[in-house]
Amino acid sequence: MPSYDHAMAASRSGVERMPDRARPTAPARRVSASAMSLFSRVLVVNVAVLAFAALLLIVTPVRITPKIAAAEAAIVLAGFVAMVALSYVLLRGALSPLRRLAAVMAEIDPLRPGRRLDERQARDAEIIALTRAFNAMLDRLEDERRDSSRRVLEAQEAERIRIARELHDDIGQTLTATAIEAERAAGAPDAERDAALRRAASAVRASLDDVRRIARELRPEALDDLGLANALISLCRRVDDQSGLRARARIPETLPRLPPEVELVVYRVAQESLTNVIRHARARHAEVAVTADASLLTLTVTDDGVGLPPADGVNGGTGVTGMRERALLVGGRLSLRTRPEGGTEVMLHVPIGADR
Repeated sequence: MPSYDHAMAASRSGVERMPDRARPTAPARRVSASAMSLFSRVLVVNVAVLAFAALLLIVTPVRITPKIAAAEAAIVLAGFVAMVALSYVLLRGALSPLRRLAAVMAEIDPLRPGRRLDERQARDAEIIALTRAFNAMLDRLEDERRDSSRRVLEAQEAERIRIARELHDDIGQTLTATAIEAERAAGAPDAERDAALRRAASAVRASLDDVRRIARELRPEALDDLGLANALISLCRRVDDQSGLRARARIPETLPRLPPEVELVVYRVAQESLTNVIRHARARHAEVAVTADASLLTLTVTDDGVGLPPADGVNGGTGVTGMRERALLVGGRLSLRTRPEGGTEVMLHVPIGADR
């Protein structure tokens, strides 16, 4: 991947990219004992300023009378200005590593991974520790981004394969049979032609139903036609009819106006949660509930099944990972737990309104 030029970075900040990505950056490594802390630097500056003031009082023949004269006031004011200037110069130099580090941090581009801060350019204990922590954070972010990109590509490819298989196996075969039936009807007697055309029409209707089902799986049309609340109610009814799971929706009559991407994430999390209940929970009942106020929307999916396996309580499988990633796309947070009374609870919190 492309990276920033070393010389440009060094000339701007004095902190370069690490030459070796494999070099450890974990904060657990001890900071060099010879590195001076920022606290020590500031303390040295203050001691130097106070020593300068004490030296002035000792060396200069300045006396302050009870009724201060103009010359005495001028000398005190000049000493004050001198100490402020000295403090400014010394503190600016002492804190300059922080400014350089902040400048390099601002130049880090997430779209151009690989750049790291070089702790060898730092001389302060806090700067070294901060550099290591920042590099470790970049490592985690880039690793997670690579994993997320890989999962997205795998999911996209799996979806393409599924759609291609359904188009070829179901709709393709049905349309082929319809074309053959229509060719036969073209030269058949009237009675046979009518029956063949009816069979062809029935096959075309079945193909249209398959096309609608595939389109609904790609983008739930109920969201566009009915809105989020009615789409979730329709989802629960469909699950109830097709799976035997008694799914109930508890949705307010009115919900705040939500962006389309938020509605889609809420719907998909509810859909995936119910799918997991059907496949794994061995539950008889499930409930989809939504609550919302001016700043937060909460989706809760509960069931009376066997609960989460111990290994799935934190990370979960591919379905749970996909739900977490969907939640992150809209700034939300997903949590799963086994309820004390039994079963599983999936909870999605999404900020809405001005808090987004």
